[in-house]
Amino acid sequence: MSDKKVDAFVDICDVVCPITFVKAKVAIEELENGQVLEVRMNEGEPIQNVPRSLKDEGHKVTQVINNNDGTFTIIVEKGGLA
Repeated sequence: MSDKKVDAFVDICDVVCPITFVKAKVAIEELENGQVLEVRMNEGEPIQNVPRSLKDEGHKVTQVINNNDGTFTIIVEKGGLA
């Protein structure tokens, strides 16, 4: 894990695109800049699209973890690319 503590967690395994990004975006918008969100998602479309979309919004994906169960966990710092 990264040295930063995780401030919030959202599991988007139960939804499909584009709702995956919407749920991640809503979760990160509730944080302050510099805070960290952990997002759990399915492999495939979500792991391809959600990290890229978060980067496009100016957030920094600091870690991508393969959970080896068909899911991934990403660690995102709010506003980290600003």
